[in-house]
Amino acid sequence: MESMELVVRSEVILSVYIISFLMGLPANLLALYAFSVKIHSKPLPTDILLLNLTVSDMLFLIILPLKMHEAASGMKWHLPIILCSIASFTFFCTIYTSSLLLMAVSVVRYIAVAFPVTYHQLLKPVYAIVISAAIWLISAAHCIIIFIIQHHPSLDSNNSTVCYENFSEKQLEILLPVRLEFFFVLCFVPLLICVFCYLRCIMILYSRPRISLMQRQKAIGMALGTLAVFLICVLPYNFSHVLGYFQRENPTWRHYTLLLCTFNTCIDPIIFYFSSSSFHCTSKKSIFRKHVLTVSGIERQHASTG
Repeated sequence: MESMELVVRSEVILSVYIISFLMGLPANLLALYAFSVKIHSKPLPTDILLLNLTVSDMLFLIILPLKMHEAASGMKWHLPIILCSIASFTFFCTIYTSSLLLMAVSVVRYIAVAFPVTYHQLLKPVYAIVISAAIWLISAAHCIIIFIIQHHPSLDSNNSTVCYENFSEKQLEILLPVRLEFFFVLCFVPLLICVFCYLRCIMILYSRPRISLMQRQKAIGMALGTLAVFLICVLPYNFSHVLGYFQRENPTWRHYTLLLCTFNTCIDPIIFYFSSSSFHCTSKKSIFRKHVLTVSGIERQHASTG
């Protein structure tokens, strides 16, 4: 029975990996091209942040074939152990980078709607570039624990048949508290900030009669969509850190929550479509031919009328 469950689990994981790769790669390549075109003209702060989110998703998808090989091998790791560390580092670093970038986008949206004068002063690309660099550094600094756990001499478990699983007691003593900190710093706090910013944006938009109903609906849809991605794709996996800390072991369903994070790479381009000015269809270089009123238009409206 145990082997049957393992086979089913690995087949499910492999199927989601393949679907996410086939759907996410072309969608993110399209988004990457769109942002590359936009960055050479007049990028908004959200354009730079979403470009970094696209790069994060692309890195995730690039290492996904290694995870496919793992799933196809029945969740056994038959590749060099250093590839396991690199794949795990990239895999988890991009997950946390995405959540922090979504938080940064929500803050920028809130400033644009609530403080248009301040937002106009922060339009210089350098601010968004610095924020993006800081986010990448924070994620990478946290995920360096993967290399420490797997390669520090005093923590080596001599278990090379699996990748970043089946930890020893010494490894868990370090890893479980660190994961708990991950939950609060890299997930829970960003989620609270997103909720606050988007709820405030919705309240402000409904209090301003000059904003059309269509613009309000699109802004609200984008806000609720982003929060839904956070709650459905990001929170479950991170919540496994909390249970793992108190149970002193990895929850058995942790692998399935990671599938939600994987599928998020297919959902992010949809957020880009509705929230970024790079998908405006007002120029010949536009990728989509159907006209879309985006939230970036609302940002510009507030910047000019505030």
